[in-house]
Amino acid sequence: MGQITLALAKGRTAKDSIKLLEKAGFHFPDFHEKSRKLVFYSEDEKIKMIYVKAVDVTTYVEQGAADVGIVGKDNILEAEADVYELLDLKIGLCKFSIASLNKTEIEKGTAVKVASKYPNVTRNYFKKIGVPVEIIKLNGSVELAPIIGLADYILDIVETGNTIRENGLTIITDVDEISTRLIVNKASFATKTKEIRHLIERLKNVLE
Repeated sequence: MGQITLALAKGRTAKDSIKLLEKAGFHFPDFHEKSRKLVFYSEDEKIKMIYVKAVDVTTYVEQGAADVGIVGKDNILEAEADVYELLDLKIGLCKFSIASLNKTEIEKGTAVKVASKYPNVTRNYFKKIGVPVEIIKLNGSVELAPIIGLADYILDIVETGNTIRENGLTIITDVDEISTRLIVNKASFATKTKEIRHLIERLKNVLE
């Protein structure tokens, strides 16, 4: 079998993703999270793994620089990448949720101002429910936006909800379930079918 390139997202799910790969029989002896190396090889050299920022994984896979990627559903939805999403790895479980300061429900037809790190996810959701939206793109601490009057709502990833509550906000509704997924480049799936299916089957066996 030939070699495949795997893009692995840095961040909170990287350690669990590596553990899952190891359980499936794919060991990367040189890998540790604090390494400055960006490229690692499995013991059998069947997988070349590139260790990249989560927001870039979909780009590497869509452009064919990586055959497969392991990344959160949040990044997949935001990137709107043209890739196959073939496996839910059940890691990093959380949600996209909408929260406000005064438990203000969203009224259909009434324009709202929403702060988010995820403008595409926000735009698509409010379009789906028929509510005009002005999106304020923030890169961090979106909870601050309603507090200082910058936005009516926030749309963000929520795991425990503690940060939301500690800042006096209330979750209004959940938008989507988020977890770590395996994505595949469409051309690679045609040219490296055997290798990619082998990886998927090994991971499936562990998940089951």
